[in-house]
Amino acid sequence: MDFGTLSTVLWFLVVLSIIVFVHEWGHYYVAKRNNVRVEVFSIGFGPEIFGWFDKSGTRWRVSLIPLGGYVRMFGMADDVEAEDDAPKKKDAAVNFLEGKATSSDDEVADQPISEEDKAVSFAYKTVGQRAAIVAAGPVINFLFAILVLAVIAVTVGVPQVKVSVSEVMTGSAAEQAGLAPDDTILNLNGTVIDDPRIIQSIVSENPGVALPIIVLRGGEEIELRVTPQSADQDGAQVGRLGIRMQGVMGDHERLNPLSAAWFGIEKTASITMQALNNIGLLLIGEGNFKDLGGPIAIAQMSGQAAEQGALQLFFFMAVLSINLGLINLFPIPILDGGHLLFMAIEAVRGKPLGERAQEYGFRIGLALVLLLMLSVTWNDIVRAFSS
Repeated sequence: MDFGTLSTVLWFLVVLSIIVFVHEWGHYYVAKRNNVRVEVFSIGFGPEIFGWFDKSGTRWRVSLIPLGGYVRMFGMADDVEAEDDAPKKKDAAVNFLEGKATSSDDEVADQPISEEDKAVSFAYKTVGQRAAIVAAGPVINFLFAILVLAVIAVTVGVPQVKVSVSEVMTGSAAEQAGLAPDDTILNLNGTVIDDPRIIQSIVSENPGVALPIIVLRGGEEIELRVTPQSADQDGAQVGRLGIRMQGVMGDHERLNPLSAAWFGIEKTASITMQALNNIGLLLIGEGNFKDLGGPIAIAQMSGQAAEQGALQLFFFMAVLSINLGLINLFPIPILDGGHLLFMAIEAVRGKPLGERAQEYGFRIGLALVLLLMLSVTWNDIVRAFSS
């Protein structure tokens, strides 16, 4: 293994471990606030490499497979519908991820649970308390991203993106309005321009409408009016300006703490919506599943971000944290969203789903997650050999 590859792997482990720790700490913190006994806080899955006990008896551990983590709480796999003297079972998914064997007749303690144990058991908390504990992981991922982006905005600043005209098409609406190459578009129809997509959106929605536009040319601001030409797109009329654009990074502007916090919220929301849009395209068949990346792609991006400096590394960490939080909210059993789905059903029914239904749900969820992991890893391998 050369130095570059080793560096990439190390940065991947650092970035992923931080994001996983943040996620699991969310579960841990809210569990402790609700007086739930936390038995294990693990970074990674499988056999333990090293670990220690804290004063409250929680085992903090680093495990062999560094592709995630978990917090195991007392009573989390218990069936709260069962009688006190009924045997308790761990579900197959938890056993699998902890590197333990599982079977339909796992040996478990069959003595009645004491009142003291009930008081610190996840299973005996209210639906609202359990939902808060489960939701805390994804929520803290979003909050962490907002914090990282806000700190970047306060310390380094937000790059001021300018949109420049690189080419004007002959006979286009832009040419008729007097736009020229190298013009910087500052404002269109009263909207400040810091992203080419804003121009595309405004123009597309206003075919045949005269729009005020302010451009910077030779250090001087010039106000013009441009009327997007109407064009047919899938049976609908959309506007066309007739220019090629390029985003140009300007100077960084440091924001005050309040503005930085709002920037962090807006940027997190924007990244989340973009991810949801990409997922939607995949679901309706308009996206390309081969574009999805797995652990190898994430490792490569971690290494590239680290090479570009601390700013890019922290920004990448924020984006990864958002994606981890979002994925965990999907209503797939074994993910946090699957647990929340079961709890929502429990809240409506007044009692949880049966143990067998939950077990099958977790087995299906585990299979889906493993299939997805194998698929995106295969994408990574194919890209590596084709590049």
